[in-house]
Amino acid sequence: MSLKPALAIALATVLWLGGCATRAPSLPDPGDGPVVTEPGVRDGEIARGLASWYGERFHGRRTASGEVFDMNQLTAAHKTLPFGTLVRVRHIGTGKEVTVRINDRGPHVPGRIIDLSRAAASTLGIVQSGVGRVALFPE
Repeated sequence: MSLKPALAIALATVLWLGGCATRAPSLPDPGDGPVVTEPGVRDGEIARGLASWYGERFHGRRTASGEVFDMNQLTAAHKTLPFGTLVRVRHIGTGKEVTVRINDRGPHVPGRIIDLSRAAASTLGIVQSGVGRVALFPE
């Protein structure tokens, strides 16, 4: 094989492999303005909407991240945030806050933006009602 075809193949391989490289998505920089996910999102917020919770039925089962779900840990399910992302969740009505780690995918109910573990829902005071209006912030 002559030098030109060998260089062309090497360059094509490097470009092809470079196109396969990925990096984990990051949270938006609050300095870039709000990321609008629904009407009413304020500066610095990731999202605003309804949070729900899940517990005993899923306790001990595998989450989408592969770890075992523990309803007593401060974790949550989100549709798009990377696994391991820390998110501060603020109950809009009471101002109570909790920091959770994303380890699952969901919620699977239309109109909800995050599913909290029972422990996180308890911290916010939404276990009885089942849902609460929240704002999500990068931690």
